[in-house]
Amino acid sequence: MNRIILTLIFAITLTQASRAQNYEYVQQGEFGITAGAAHYFGDINTRAGLNRPKPALGLFYRKQFGNYIGARIAGRFAQLGYSDTYSKNEVQKLRNLSFNTNIWELAIQGDFNFFRFVPGDPYHAFTPYVTLGVGVFSYDPYTFIGGEKTFLRPLGTEGQNVPGGYKGRKPYGTTSFCIPFGVGIKYNISEKFNLSFEVTHRFTGTDYIDDVSTTYAGIDKFASDPVAAALQDRSYEINPTSPLGVEGRQRGFAKQKDQYLIAEVGISFNLSSYRCPTAK
Repeated sequence: MNRIILTLIFAITLTQASRAQNYEYVQQGEFGITAGAAHYFGDINTRAGLNRPKPALGLFYRKQFGNYIGARIAGRFAQLGYSDTYSKNEVQKLRNLSFNTNIWELAIQGDFNFFRFVPGDPYHAFTPYVTLGVGVFSYDPYTFIGGEKTFLRPLGTEGQNVPGGYKGRKPYGTTSFCIPFGVGIKYNISEKFNLSFEVTHRFTGTDYIDDVSTTYAGIDKFASDPVAAALQDRSYEINPTSPLGVEGRQRGFAKQKDQYLIAEVGISFNLSSYRCPTAK
């Protein structure tokens, strides 16, 4: 009887081992969350300073096409902002402009792993990767005057609201496209979960994330709107006898679009299946 029981146990063990060998783990995709910091670069942060990061949060789903290539859709919320007071340039400090904005972004990105990545396999649990995509985002810059939050777009601070538009300038929109390009690293901590760190720069299609782009329209264009007059040229707050806001004088640099960067840590849950291994 004991010999029969031992034979049955041995047969069951062999059957299970055979089944395990007939199937292999397949990572179908990942669903994850991210948290990190965002930073703006543009007409107010002209020297690409990284001294004023703001929070960023995200959600993503990545579809895997093998162990090297994936495609993801990601939604992110971030805050951006900067001020001329942080500049080391004396003229820029005198300009005295500042802004903040919330960013809502939706992007599709392609990811390429440098190494084979197989969750649950200790020999293929780590890879650096690159990512490239396209997305859309919303923004609506605001600032504070007299302690009161004031949105800048409706004011037309560069003459957009002047009848006919000063020099043909039209109000800018609150949405634009972006091109995310970045690098990251990913580490598998179990068959179900991964950790990642990614830094991705966004090139955008707008120069008005900060409400600054071209030249001053001149204070006389804002006679009917004292708030717009006060915010189109804030140098008077520092030097009221010699303000910068003379019509035609440079206020921003229109030939270069605004940009922003997000550095984020992520945790993701693997979506998996099993299949018969390919012939080797």
